[in-house]
Formats: sequence, structure tokens, C-alpha cells
Amino acid sequence: MIIGVPKEIKNNENRIALTPAGAAELVKRGHEVYVQAGGGCGSGFKDEDYIHAGAIMLPTIEDIYGIAEMIIKVKEPIESEYKLIKKGQILYTYFHFASSETLTNAMIKNGSICLAYETVELDDRSLPLLVPMSEVAGRMSVQEGAKYLEKTYGGYGVLLGGVPGVLPAKVLIIGGGIVGTEAAKMAAGLGADVTIMDVSLKRLRYLDDIMPANVKTMMSNEFNIRDLIQTHDLVIGAVLIPGAKAPHLVTREMIKTMRPGTVMVDVAVDQGGCFETTFATTHAEPTFIVDEVIHYCVANMPGAVPRTSTIALTNATLQYAIQIAGKGWRQACIDSVPLRKGLNVVDGKVVYNGVAEAFNLPLVSVETVLN
Repeated sequence: MIIGVPKEIKNNENRIALTPAGAAELVKRGHEVYVQAGGGCGSGFKDEDYIHAGAIMLPTIEDIYGIAEMIIKVKEPIESEYKLIKKGQILYTYFHFASSETLTNAMIKNGSICLAYETVELDDRSLPLLVPMSEVAGRMSVQEGAKYLEKTYGGYGVLLGGVPGVLPAKVLIIGGGIVGTEAAKMAAGLGADVTIMDVSLKRLRYLDDIMPANVKTMMSNEFNIRDLIQTHDLVIGAVLIPGAKAPHLVTREMIKTMRPGTVMVDVAVDQGGCFETTFATTHAEPTFIVDEVIHYCVANMPGAVPRTSTIALTNATLQYAIQIAGKGWRQACIDSVPLRKGLNVVDGKVVYNGVAEAFNLPLVSVETVLN
């Protein structure tokens, strides 16, 4: 198969979808890998590294889209890329369709095959291609939250871990999945007073068992959220409903009750955000203020640490890329149930329920497009 890896052009996105090591694995299986010149520089990979791995460098993004049967990316295509995508071309990337009707309609119109990293799902309901970036984003949420709590950035002026004689900052994490767990570990390691919430009692029992003593668990519901956000210094939104829009668990009305200088980090921003006031920001302008509360809502948080993120992402996505390239998308999805669940839009048809529900679109059975 002919595989293309374009340079990411979303604002401040320095990751690339494939490391030189990943390119070498595809090349040795007989596939052609084309990488856009300079695409790996933001992650610390030189063009020479890809050439040594057997890839071929092309100068422009138009060249990459023009030659490739499968495009491997990190982030969803942006508007300038829509016209480059060909009918029947495989796009293997993060899409988060439920947060963008414009993107969804564009992919329906161009007739491409959209395999979304974030909805590939194992039998235990874990999301193997979302996990590595969730781990990065969860850890980063505390790092960024701690920074914006500094008075220099308009925060309340508290040190996350406190010092002897001074109480530590209070961190509330809404959602006990991968993002929430990693955030709790980081915040706890810095000495903060941490509360993590989830709707699953089973999950809370697990977290209670593995977390250190400075992490408490609480059932997530409107009453408890409303109560706790008034007294916490850093609030991290870590809610995920696979393939669907995130619910607004913190409302504008609740934010009015929060202490000025509180910091809110919405890791669910890719799926529309779990704070009502959320809108996507960039690494260039990461924050905004609503009712004297700082909001950090960067839609590609792991892009700030691209070396770590690119390697972690390729570690997870490569095995499925090998299957798609070796068998073709249709046979690969027939043979692999997890990969089949990654199909979101195929040849103009929406085949993933969360996307259809988000925009009231007709849902076509995935089996229909595989036959």
C-alpha cells in the first residue's frame, strides 16, 4: 500500500503520526511510505532519519495527499485539507467528529474512509489508541494547571503542594478514566489535596485502592460537583463518552460561585468540553477568563510535548496501520473487531452511532459497508 504522512498544520501541532522506526516497519513489509519534508522536525526527527528508514520525502502536503492510498495523521483534517482528500482514500487519525459538524459533513461529502483512533475499542471497552495521548494529557493537565495558578498568570497564587505550615492546593478531577487517573497521580505526587470523581462505584473502589492517602474519591453528580468547585483551586475535566459529545457537567451558573483565580483545565475539549463555558484554544493563546475563573482549553495538549507524544502514539497505532496496509481497510476491519469500531464515516455514510446522534444524521450499519 502507498502510505502518506503529511506535516500537521493545525495551530502549534508539532507531532507527526509516524516515527522513523514506524516507517521502517511498514517499509520492510513491502509498503511505500511517503513523508512530507520537515514533517518530523517538531518532534525531533530529521528528514534523514526517515530516508534512512526507507521512506521517501515529498516537498508538499499536496504531493502527499495526491500519491497516498492511506493518510496517517495525528489530528483531524482542517479546512485547507478538505479539498486534497480523494474519494476512497483512507484517513487514519484522531477525528473527534461529534465535536464538529463542519468536519463531519466535509468527510461525508468527499467519500473518504475515516478510521478514528479514538473509537478503536477492545473487548474490555478500553480505547488503545486514545490511551497514550490521554496519559500525556492527564499528566499535562496538572502541569499546566499548576502554572496558571501562579499569580503571574492571574491565578489564585497557590503552590500545588504547599510548604510546611501552609496547606496544599485542592485539586478536583471530574472523571476517573485514564486522563483522570494520570492527573490524580501527578497532582498527588506534587503533594496536592486531590479529590477524584466518577459515576462508577466500581471504578471509585479501584482508585481508592491504588491511590496514595492524599487522593480521596467521591461519586460524581450535580450536587457534589456544585459543592466542591467552590472550594477547590484547580478543577480538571476528564470526562469521556467514546465517540460522542461530552456532557456539560460544570455549568456557567456553577462557575459564578467559584473563587476568583481558580483554574479550570478541560481535557474533554476535543469532544466539545465538559464545562459549559469551554471553547477550544491553542498553545499560542491557551487560556481565557470567564467570571474571573481561568479556563485552559487547548484542543491538542500533547502537541506541546511532541517528542514524547509522537513516540507514544506510534507505539499504539502502528500495529493497526500494519493490518490496514497489509489487508486493505475492508478486510482488516472484518478480521479485527476493535479496528471495525474505528470506522466512523465510510464512502459518505455515517457508521458510528455517536456521530449520527450528535448531528441527527442517518446511521448505516457498519456491516453494510463491509459487505
